[in-house]
Amino acid sequence: MTRCLVWGAGAIGGTLGAHLARAGHDVTLVDAADEHVAAVHRVGLAIEGPIASFTVRVRAFTPDTLAGEWDTIVLATKAHHTEAATQALLPHLAPGGCVISAQNGLNELAIASIVGPARTVGAFVNFGADYLQPGVIHYGGRGAVVIGEIDGTITPRANAIRDAWLDFDTQAIVSRNIWGYLWGKEAYGAMLFATALTNESIADALAMRQFRGLYVALAREILAVADARGVTPEAFDGFDPAAYGPRAPDGAASRSLDALVAHNRRSAKSHSGIWRDLAVRKRRTEVDAQLGIVVSLGREAGVATPLTARLVELIHDIENGVRPLSLDTLDALT
Repeated sequence: MTRCLVWGAGAIGGTLGAHLARAGHDVTLVDAADEHVAAVHRVGLAIEGPIASFTVRVRAFTPDTLAGEWDTIVLATKAHHTEAATQALLPHLAPGGCVISAQNGLNELAIASIVGPARTVGAFVNFGADYLQPGVIHYGGRGAVVIGEIDGTITPRANAIRDAWLDFDTQAIVSRNIWGYLWGKEAYGAMLFATALTNESIADALAMRQFRGLYVALAREILAVADARGVTPEAFDGFDPAAYGPRAPDGAASRSLDALVAHNRRSAKSHSGIWRDLAVRKRRTEVDAQLGIVVSLGREAGVATPLTARLVELIHDIENGVRPLSLDTLDALT
């Protein structure tokens, strides 16, 4: 992959695209924010943080000014923009090309319904980054980076994408079980949504013993839906799905949560993007696209997810100004 289009140049897409461009890949960025695109045109895309600090010149367009076709398009929008973004990028996808979902959630399902399963590639990204201001991204912490075909095969194109992404993270891998990583992130992501009900950092919230039973229960609901769909979740960055099962040894979940706390304390990104949407950017979150879909899939599979559904409601309460970001709101979930 030496030529690619990154659709969505915010925290994830901007960090990935900037590193690939710096390494010599032919990268074009697309973003809906006029001011972000204008800043990249003027001075380049800046990456800040403890891991890397640089500015790279890279082509950037808004969707309405873009022309051309690409064999490789990396989709990095927020999950709830997936369908609209995939429809918008479709004219720019070459007939034999593919769309790679560098997002949170199970967005490969929506992408495949639009471009076709054969042109959809899965990706799991768990690094920490934030959009700070037009033209500036904060890259705060490393995390697992995994590429995989959604049918579980190992293909030359998946290997080629991994080889290119090694220029971003030298630990990037290809997996036959990309759905296992994505469902594992769904379970961990539910915990992150719970921490975002408060103003606490991810690490501080996960460390609170009084809420650990809640975190475990959330993970179990998500993992039960994954199991009903025949998915075996994968471990990453301290999250061990086996630790949250009903037959897990005593203390296993607590040890996994301790490992997640340690992982997040190593990152300069202290709060989740969910919290940032609520507290800083004052906008809607990805909760329906990330957790609402699990509730729907659970209903289809006959798996009850009442805690996850309640979490969705509480996030909406904060979005709508009905509840504050506070430990009391997290306590309401218990």
